[in-house]
Amino acid sequence: MSLYLFIHLQMLKIAKFHAWTCALLTALALLKSDAEFVNITKVYSAVAQGAVCLDGSPPAYHLSPGWGSGLRSWLVHLEGGGWCQNSTICGYRKDSALGSSNKMDAQNYFPGILTNDQALNPDFYNWNRVKIRYCDGSSFTGDVEERDPVSHVYYRGARIWRAVIQELLARGMRTAETALLSGGSAGGLASILHCDSFRGFLPSSAKVKCLSDAGYFVHVKDIAGEETIKAYYNDVVTTHGSAKNLPGCNSAMEPAMAMQCFFPQYMVHEVKTPLFILNSAYDSWQVSNILVPETADPNGTWKDCKLHISRCSPTQLKVLQGEQIETRTLTRSKIDRSVCLHIAEYRGNFLNALKALDELRSMGMFINSCFIHGQTRLQEAWFGAHSPTLNNTVGLLEHFVTEMNSVLSIFPFLLSFCSDRELPLRSQIGSTTEEASYGSIAPTLATRLVSMYDLLMVS
Repeated sequence: MSLYLFIHLQMLKIAKFHAWTCALLTALALLKSDAEFVNITKVYSAVAQGAVCLDGSPPAYHLSPGWGSGLRSWLVHLEGGGWCQNSTICGYRKDSALGSSNKMDAQNYFPGILTNDQALNPDFYNWNRVKIRYCDGSSFTGDVEERDPVSHVYYRGARIWRAVIQELLARGMRTAETALLSGGSAGGLASILHCDSFRGFLPSSAKVKCLSDAGYFVHVKDIAGEETIKAYYNDVVTTHGSAKNLPGCNSAMEPAMAMQCFFPQYMVHEVKTPLFILNSAYDSWQVSNILVPETADPNGTWKDCKLHISRCSPTQLKVLQGEQIETRTLTRSKIDRSVCLHIAEYRGNFLNALKALDELRSMGMFINSCFIHGQTRLQEAWFGAHSPTLNNTVGLLEHFVTEMNSVLSIFPFLLSFCSDRELPLRSQIGSTTEEASYGSIAPTLATRLVSMYDLLMVS
């Protein structure tokens, strides 16, 4: 089995775990509120433009029309789902909903930021809410004219982006007064890469902003010292011909250089439209696939810990917090010591990668420490009954802030991903975290915090 295929299969395992979690959360949400299921719309006219999924089927989206005060406001959400980096993997992908609209369900549930329930989504519930389906494997950036001669797939993500947006403009978005482009995971990366493009499609008088949820993927080495994610992204950009569609890049650049434009930290300064980054400093997908891929941890020392924080040892939890640990306590194995040191560095590397936003006054961020990947479409994370919230606050905070009011509530998250025991919250600034049976993953943060309300809401 090839290395790439092995890595891809491991990613699919993790994706299934998260899918199960999301399904459970969805079921819980359905018990509390009336569900909104939105019919699929396939853009058959896009096929003539070559805007097709991997298998050649038409692109698709789900639209829930706005009403009342939200009639001229649009929320466009880009679906996530990883990437495919070569002919073989893209060939596998074309037989799923991530590569074919023929495999997509006729209806899709709208939770979190997409729900029409005012009590659960008070700021966007009556907007025109759209979910653009993800079936190209390149974060909507690919554009290769010829069909792959081996796997017979099409690399046309950028064409899908343009075709679906044109369709939405025809359905009323051309008169939008307010618009927000959001996305999660690979869709969150796409919301950064296409932020200015989205702005360009809309009237100059419209107020347009972007939100990236779990899309700030960082360039770091894995625990074995290999640049696994760099090689992976290089193959994605090369296979899909993405360079010409990446901000700050062009098709004439060397592939190794063009690949850097797929990392937000290297290209976010190119984005001119207001952008908000929502991410965890311990993003579960990045820890599991970028920092500790199974190829770099052959003994499985961190297998349980990286999949669920409650299974981490006290030493591992301290490392996740970035605490100083005496080397003599790390006696299990060489790989254990290496993993500990690298995860201790990971949080710092992630926060350093965010420094690219420091001088960009049109950008903001909220970075928490939940062991989670994606928060805007999980109801308990987006606007949960017991979640603390943020106030209209701008500044440097060294501890988590609680009992404030705003549009976005981040935590706690269900299933102990970020429960009160793991992330103790207090009613004041500067309170210390309390040790629990499986520890705390709430290290102090010195992160610029900009109110989601100020950045996303436009009055």
